[in-house]
Order: sequence, then C-alpha cells, then structure tokens
Amino acid sequence: MTFVLGLTGSIGMGKSTTAQLFVQRGVPLHDADAAVHRLHRGRAAAPIEAAFPGTVIDGAVDRAKLGAAVLGKPDALRRLEAIIHPLVREEEEAFLTRCRREGAELAIIDVPLLLETGGEARCDAVLVVTAPAEVQRQRVLARPGMTAEKLDAILSRQMPDAEKRRRAHFLVDTSHGLMAAERQVGSILMALAGRPGRGAQARF
Repeated sequence: MTFVLGLTGSIGMGKSTTAQLFVQRGVPLHDADAAVHRLHRGRAAAPIEAAFPGTVIDGAVDRAKLGAAVLGKPDALRRLEAIIHPLVREEEEAFLTRCRREGAELAIIDVPLLLETGGEARCDAVLVVTAPAEVQRQRVLARPGMTAEKLDAILSRQMPDAEKRRRAHFLVDTSHGLMAAERQVGSILMALAGRPGRGAQARF
C-alpha cells in the first residue's frame, strides 16, 4: 500500500520549496493550494460567485476581491471553506487512488491547514516544515502586498508552530539554507523507504 505523508507548515516556513524537493526526487505530490487555484478557474467559480457576488471576473475567481470579502470575517470564511474544501478533497482522493493503482511506495499531500482541519487522520505520518518566528515574519512581510495586519489575520487561523512541531513525525527546518533542507528531505526518504502504508497497519 502507498504510504501517505502529509506535508504542512505555517505561512512563510518554506513549505512549497520543501515540497518541490520531494517532487525533484520523483515523489508524487498533491498540492492543495494548486488545486484551489485550478478550482477558482473551474468548478468552484460559480458557487463562489453565488455566495460572494462580484468576486468572479471573466469566469475566474479574483483572489484579491475574494480575500477582501472574507478577511477578518469568520462566518464568511466558513462559507467559503464549505464550498472549496470538499472539492479539494475530491481531487486529493483521485490523486491517491491513482498513486495506489500505479503502485507508488510514497505519496505526499501538501495541505497548509492539515492539522487544523484534522487531516492527519488521512495520513500515515506528518511532516512539518518549520523555521524560527523571526525568519517567518521577515519572509512573509517581504511579499508584495503583504502587511502586518494581513499576516496576523492569517496566523490567527493557523495552529502555533510549536504545536505543529509537537504533533509531527518529521521536521524540515528551512532556516539553514537549501542544501540543509535537501539533506533533511533525503533523511526522511531513507527513513520511509519500504515502509508500507496504512493498509498494512504500519502507521507511526
């Protein structure tokens, strides 16, 4: 059975870069954020426009308008998540079905809010990408259009990094550079080599 590794980490921790290190080594990966982008241009556009009028332009969700519609509004955010999360899960399930059918030993699901949403139950192990708080804040505030207010709103929805690290089976610390992250990824792959997935009752 395919071993399912859940990859997660708070904003600015280097999760996307770490995910690509696995992809470069041939590991199949499902990126929840990329799935959301696809859905914003496809199946999710109509229901999002119905729930948040004026947020879809030329058949695709305008992320800035949608962000403004839900930022700091928990009820609105829950309505949005009720639309998008089931569609992302459908894509994830199709990905894992393909991996199992093709005999992949390891598959990764990259989910930003994996632990916040109980997604670890779908995984055989969890990898948390981490970095010191000051490094995280510096990285995020350097992004175009990012403000301290926006960052604080995002962090308020995310489990504290210390708690994520406590619940992880594996960690990748990205604060020491790309080569160090590559070595950590290599060590994780060695640890998981030949380990069967949950179908063989081999969870950590």
